[in-house]
Amino acid sequence: MFITIIVLLLAAVIVGASFYFYNVAIARADKSFLSGNPDLEVGASAENPYERSEQWWEDQLFQEWHMESEDGLRLHAYYLKAKQPSDLTVIIAHGYSGHAALMSNLAQMYHEKLGCHILLPDARGHGRSEGRYIGFGWPERRDYVGWIREVIAANGENSQIILHGVSMGGATVMMTSGESLPSQVKAIIEDCGYTSAKDQLAYQLKRMYRLPSFPLVQTTSLVTKWRAGYSFGEASALEQVKKSKTPTLFIHGDTDLFVPTAMVKELYEHGPEQKELLIIPGAGHGLARHTDPETYDRIVSSFIASHTV
Repeated sequence: MFITIIVLLLAAVIVGASFYFYNVAIARADKSFLSGNPDLEVGASAENPYERSEQWWEDQLFQEWHMESEDGLRLHAYYLKAKQPSDLTVIIAHGYSGHAALMSNLAQMYHEKLGCHILLPDARGHGRSEGRYIGFGWPERRDYVGWIREVIAANGENSQIILHGVSMGGATVMMTSGESLPSQVKAIIEDCGYTSAKDQLAYQLKRMYRLPSFPLVQTTSLVTKWRAGYSFGEASALEQVKKSKTPTLFIHGDTDLFVPTAMVKELYEHGPEQKELLIIPGAGHGLARHTDPETYDRIVSSFIASHTV
């Protein structure tokens, strides 16, 4: 009887913890648990990497685009036409708990330096898009296939489309790469994305909470499958890049402690035939361009030029 009670209590604790971590990490809610995370700190003496482009964002005349997802969500995006006629459109994917405007730094680069049309979606469960949960890139991959079609419908069959994502956005564009994509998608640029939701959550469970991944990752995955329709094992950028035929540039900082740099090496190893790897020395999570903008922009521009007309 005593052993039975202990087992039942342990099961209750695990179930309770699984719902807690679902609400913390997956459900659409305030993500204040990330505040003060040293793995995400820019540093006291460093400028805000997005500060320079906030005024630029405010000055632009964005079009409001909307799309219905395959599961009936109303999704929102910002679209900015290029200053001169162009076939190039870049779709930029933001990170976990972010929103489109936080990608203004990249948007400005693409619009001002490369002369691209820009589409910046708010991922489901973020910004002005509907959704009650975060998909870690897995359901979002189908949303991005939808946005690709919207771009082709708006800009024509001669469109040349680039996907560029950072952090969860990087994982999103990698997961999108494994889908059957229109020929208009010419290149993918992923910056500090993770191998899979399972790997990333296991890593963070240990790093932030000092807890082993088993059984909490597995049981929280079951809750996520029930509440959000996907499991952590499904949400694998690694498995998707193995299927990808789209040229991909993999970018990471070598001091990234939030998504460990080792992940990009595995992703690159299993990536498509046409690929490049850029590791920025001294860059933390999401700060590769902030750390070395000259190298970042040069390599990105060169990669795009080599895969577009």
